[in-house]
Amino acid sequence: MSLEEPEKADKSLDVREIDGEPFEDIMAALEDLSTDESLLLVNSFEPEPLYDVLTQRGFEYETTNPKPDEWHVEIERA
Repeated sequence: MSLEEPEKADKSLDVREIDGEPFEDIMAALEDLSTDESLLLVNSFEPEPLYDVLTQRGFEYETTNPKPDEWHVEIERA
């Protein structure tokens, strides 16, 4: 998916700092987004299983890999 301004997210969540499964934290952060906000998700691997969930819940995303072992996923409402 393509967003107009990648890496310009309004909020961020670094799931590398979360002990255990971060799915609920990610969903909570997405629920808090207003219609014009975006979330930058930072992870140590590409979160491919998350992409279908995002699409099903009405979000679009753009993924970049700025460094080895660091993935950025910018997410906004479609």
